[in-house]
Amino acid sequence: MPEEYADIEVSITRWIDDDPQPRIVEFEFSDRFGRQWRFHEKQVYASSEWLDADCAYRRLGDVRCLVLSRWQDEEGRAIVGIDTFRGGSVESLEEVRRFEVFASQLLPRGPSS
Repeated sequence: MPEEYADIEVSITRWIDDDPQPRIVEFEFSDRFGRQWRFHEKQVYASSEWLDADCAYRRLGDVRCLVLSRWQDEEGRAIVGIDTFRGGSVESLEEVRRFEVFASQLLPRGPSS
């Protein structure tokens, strides 16, 4: 069975710096428990737009992730287990890479090549 990838919608909150690598931004999303996760990564992981310090922030972006599992919670909501590191080498500031999110937060992607 081929691996399933998807994009999770994120909010790009601010420009960080061009040092030590070009175009570092902060972005975030909430998991299904309401916990906010923040990331400091290259902008290309979160947006195909050209972003810099002069752009207006908060803006939408997306991050590729590997879908690990799907199920419904006790309230009947569709839940997805994801891994952002296997999708795009992205980890939260706390070095967390696996999350449980609502399926509605994902945008479909094709199988990996």
